[in-house]
Amino acid sequence: MMRWIDLDGAALRYHDTGGDGPVLLLLHEMGGSLESWDFMLPLLAKRCRVLRYDQRGAGLSEKPRTPLTMPAQGNDAVALMDALGITQPVVVVGMAVGGALALHLAAAHPGRVRGAVVSSPATGVNEAGRVALLARAQEMETKGARAVVDTGLMTSYPPAMRSDADRFAHCRASRLGVDPAGQAATARMLADLDMRADLASIACPVLVLAAKHDLTRPPERVKPVADAIASAEFREVESGHFMAIQTPELMSDAVLGFLDSL
Repeated sequence: MMRWIDLDGAALRYHDTGGDGPVLLLLHEMGGSLESWDFMLPLLAKRCRVLRYDQRGAGLSEKPRTPLTMPAQGNDAVALMDALGITQPVVVVGMAVGGALALHLAAAHPGRVRGAVVSSPATGVNEAGRVALLARAQEMETKGARAVVDTGLMTSYPPAMRSDADRFAHCRASRLGVDPAGQAATARMLADLDMRADLASIACPVLVLAAKHDLTRPPERVKPVADAIASAEFREVESGHFMAIQTPELMSDAVLGFLDSL
């Protein structure tokens, strides 16, 4: 059952399986929600307690009309775990911006993170990427999600990953329903993000996954993230930017294998 909780200025919608075993904290991508993990949940919940939630500004969580920051997003995750009585270190799993948040938690809250699995983590952009993100944020706010969705999906969910037409159609429709202001705020947060210092400070085990069919953040842009983390392993996989949606079995195998390695 989905629940909501008001935590220090942000009401968050969350789902907690409450099971036994190690705790997995799942962090969705920009434009996503806790439903981004629907296909992986049955595979992970057999062995783990799984906590997932809509991040501030996304899904059905509160959408403050103030700038988003990575530290505030990290504090939301910690506050949610505290409220649910999760005090043991967890394994954080994140896609794209969610991957960046997972790495931020590993750096800023090391006592709460046992390890991290991240796919296509969005830890920073160059100046051209910054300009493009700011333009996208402006277009989202003035024209709505429909103005940018199809262009974005050509790189994040390219034709090579669309063999399941129903799954692609569902994903596309879910992106059309996002709150434009909330997604614009996330884009602006990413435009100003520079996590190089965070990456250098991470000490826990990290698995960095790069998707061979991710045209938004291809493997050559992901490998430097792994290289900057002393404890990281880098792996290329046959997937796309939305790995949990496009190839949930593959990503679940990577997560469970990572747990075994711990």
